[in-house]
Amino acid sequence: MFVGEGPGRNEDRMGRPFVGQAGKLLEALLATAGLVREKIFIANVVKCRPPNNRAPRKDEIRACWPYLQKQIKIIQPKIIGTLGNHATETLLGESGIGRLHGTRHEYEGTVLIPLYHPAAGLYNPDLKQIMSEDLKSLVDEL
Repeated sequence: MFVGEGPGRNEDRMGRPFVGQAGKLLEALLATAGLVREKIFIANVVKCRPPNNRAPRKDEIRACWPYLQKQIKIIQPKIIGTLGNHATETLLGESGIGRLHGTRHEYEGTVLIPLYHPAAGLYNPDLKQIMSEDLKSLVDEL
């Protein structure tokens, strides 16, 4: 299971997470790690796009928290990969994706590995190799 921040414009319009350029990069990274998107559940911390695509506020995260908790309980993932700072801070209680990415943690008995958000690889192509290595460490945990 992967947990992202929230839907962007394309995701909000289509009702499916990671359908834009970040989604294409995520699928490419998954493929290099031997994973296929169809076998992965992707959720978001907030369930609707914040105005002007801004970062979600704490009150919005709190309002959506019960839904994310229920998704995790229903899915019962073998492992959770948080995509970016907001998802990592929401589930782990810590921020600083530059420091936390690729490290093993636990969320209610489930292994959790913070990962860079795929959009970070679009803005900084130098991160793609690190992102690929982090995904491979996630697969190794499986």
